[in-house]
Amino acid sequence: MATYVEIICGIIAVFLAFYYYFTSTFDFWKVRGVAGPRPMPVFGNMKNVMLLKTSTSHFLRDIYKEYENEPMIGIFARRTPIIIIRDPELIKDVLIRDFSKFVDRGFPVVEKAEPLSQHLFNLEAERWRPLRTRLSPVFTSGKLKEMFPLIIDCSKHLQQYLDKLASKGEPVECRELTAKFTTDVIGSCAFGIEMNALSDEESEFRRVGRQVFDVNFWQVMRFRLRQMAPKFYNLLGYVLPPTEITTFFTKIIVDTMLYRNENKIVRPDFVNMLLELKKHPDKLENIKLTDTLLTAQAFVFFIAGFETSSTTMTHALYELALNVDVQKKLRQEIKEHYEKNNGELKYDDIKNMAYLDLVFRETLRKYPPGPLLVRKSVASYTFKNTKVTIPEKSVIWIPLYALHHDPAIYPNPDAFIPERFTDDAVAARHPMHYLPFGDGPRNCIGARFAVYQSKVGLITMLRNYKVEVCDKTMIPYVIDPAAFLLAPKGGIYLKFTKEES
Repeated sequence: MATYVEIICGIIAVFLAFYYYFTSTFDFWKVRGVAGPRPMPVFGNMKNVMLLKTSTSHFLRDIYKEYENEPMIGIFARRTPIIIIRDPELIKDVLIRDFSKFVDRGFPVVEKAEPLSQHLFNLEAERWRPLRTRLSPVFTSGKLKEMFPLIIDCSKHLQQYLDKLASKGEPVECRELTAKFTTDVIGSCAFGIEMNALSDEESEFRRVGRQVFDVNFWQVMRFRLRQMAPKFYNLLGYVLPPTEITTFFTKIIVDTMLYRNENKIVRPDFVNMLLELKKHPDKLENIKLTDTLLTAQAFVFFIAGFETSSTTMTHALYELALNVDVQKKLRQEIKEHYEKNNGELKYDDIKNMAYLDLVFRETLRKYPPGPLLVRKSVASYTFKNTKVTIPEKSVIWIPLYALHHDPAIYPNPDAFIPERFTDDAVAARHPMHYLPFGDGPRNCIGARFAVYQSKVGLITMLRNYKVEVCDKTMIPYVIDPAAFLLAPKGGIYLKFTKEES
């Protein structure tokens, strides 16, 4: 009998220990006077997100609405306190004015388990700052102008590929179409590699790129484990073999750098910048410059560049198919520029297409690729005009999707209205209410490149084709709750109709 009592007492003790572990932080925001929803053990406030019942975008939008009169909201991811910033001045403090206190993004770098995780997006301040300084020159407007003919070459391949797809008279899955285009653009412009995603259905680059964002059970489990127990997850790197993604990209980049070095090939691109870093490691003090670290920088530029741009192009096509008048006006602008230049597209035309810019910015407003911006404090910090102090290593979320869909900022936010971004309309809004590329020193390093390749892709497709909804078009739009970036569930199918104009 005593044995049973001891077993029961042991079970109760273990249960209480677990309960205490998962709830011991739950007074964190209460003692600081920060409003927020009541958390529950194990999940915190994110049960439906963790169980893939809702997207992070909609979760944050709903909390943002519920606490519409609060400058900040306190929530918990499992047992970790997270502060959501709503007030635009506080957002500006975090991203710009007090950036030195929030220089880290707070994503774990697990070098053993995922060698390519040590890239510019994830890196802590010590390595991020010098690398960012050295890599930034490759994204200047001058470098982009040099790359522009290469983007145009890829756009011609896109035109041929679209002609082939449209001739079948079947709905076209636009995410795959645009991803093949952006894969080829980045391969040509950044790495000097022919990736052949448009011309080769079996393109290795497209196949591996697809794997990176593939939503499956193991990908979700790896992501959860990386977030919940990064140290334990990293230890698995000692026993688990490297993934195909790691092996593939490391070989490609290392071989490319070796070939260029041996053959004295110089190109104004990303790989050339990596080669310069390798030749002059003294310029990066206190950083061990390995082939893996260099490959990681190329890797993140590739995956972020093709995925975010292709998804944005897809969303633009989707809205243009739904909003016929907007599409008609945009296609007319495109037609006028081609006629003016005798059927050619020039670098300056991209900047001069005013309505295209409005359409593009409204697309990023309604569908920001990342639903939130994340920062992590590197010191204790007291938010201005409040009594709220957070300790070092606190996590801050800026709810992009919620800000972009706030009816007080953007009336009728679910409508697609490019005129929201006329000069007068933009001047009337707080600059922190539109942040598709982030802001401050840690904004998106490749934003200019992303804008140009996306706009060239849209121009190419819309010049000769009307884009229309079809039976397979998803209406209304549904966000995939399992996707890391904002993406449609099941893809976007549209009909392309040839129209010489």
